[in-house]
Amino acid sequence: MTHNATIFGPQGPKITSWERDFFRDADPLGFIVFARNIENPDQLGQLTNELRESVGRDAPILIDQEGGRVQRMRAPSWREYLPALDQMERASDPMRAQWVRNRLIASELHAEGIDVNCAPLADLVEDATHPVLRNRLYGADIDTVVKAARICAEAHLAGGVLPVLKHIPGYGSAAVDSHKDLPRVNADRSALDAHDFAPFRALNDIAMGMTAHIVFSAIDPDAPATTSAKMMQVIREDIGFDGLIMTDDLSMEALSGTVAERAIASIKAGCDIILHCNGKADEMQAVAAAAGPMTPPAMTRANRALAQRKAPDDIDIPGLEAELAALIS
Repeated sequence: MTHNATIFGPQGPKITSWERDFFRDADPLGFIVFARNIENPDQLGQLTNELRESVGRDAPILIDQEGGRVQRMRAPSWREYLPALDQMERASDPMRAQWVRNRLIASELHAEGIDVNCAPLADLVEDATHPVLRNRLYGADIDTVVKAARICAEAHLAGGVLPVLKHIPGYGSAAVDSHKDLPRVNADRSALDAHDFAPFRALNDIAMGMTAHIVFSAIDPDAPATTSAKMMQVIREDIGFDGLIMTDDLSMEALSGTVAERAIASIKAGCDIILHCNGKADEMQAVAAAAGPMTPPAMTRANRALAQRKAPDDIDIPGLEAELAALIS
């Protein structure tokens, strides 16, 4: 069985009758939720159930719940977390704090029916890193970032939540915000291989990943990684990432053309899944038609990733909360 090569975000806190019919007919691989979809735990649990009911299966439901600024589930119903870089710099034992933080996040997500989190980030902090990204990262050196990203992924898996490695093949050198414009990195290929791409090569066994909307001039000066066959070849062959690759949000302004054209270009380049987040009905229809069904290799990768879903390990939540507070006090 195959599905449409898409992940969609619903418009509001309840799915509409139109969305229910559209999701049933389009059959996207899964869904993603944002702050606009979230009011309280009961409502969110009902929404995740309704999304799965619309496609008649245990579809993956994603979120961006990094902690800090990028946190869709917030107080008073859920915990608030420091930005990741702030916690790494402040904690007495940064790696232990990283595990505890992400195990708590996974617990909160799993309780609401969310089983995929768009984390960890393996981008490196650079002097030029745009402020929209900088304090979401884990550090400036490869070893620290790889270790922290691995711990984040393992903590999520222990909590029954699948991690998504981002932003492949590296966003840290980008000096502009890809939500608003197209970043361009002009480093030569040897520098990219040795630095920007290195964390992703070390983490290439993570089962799901997300592209970066960035042009790497040394490899393909004409297209960002998401829509570049040359860059996708680098990701698959040189970085060695054989997991399910989804685009970053297709509605971000870094990409040009209509959403349908962006979807076609991304699939043609080698992305497995189109991520479309803004919930606009006309755009979702256009993206679903353009993306088409998942390819057999994409389905194989998706099934391999989803097979990692499991019941969470038992944890002492109050104990972990107290430990995290002590680690960052």
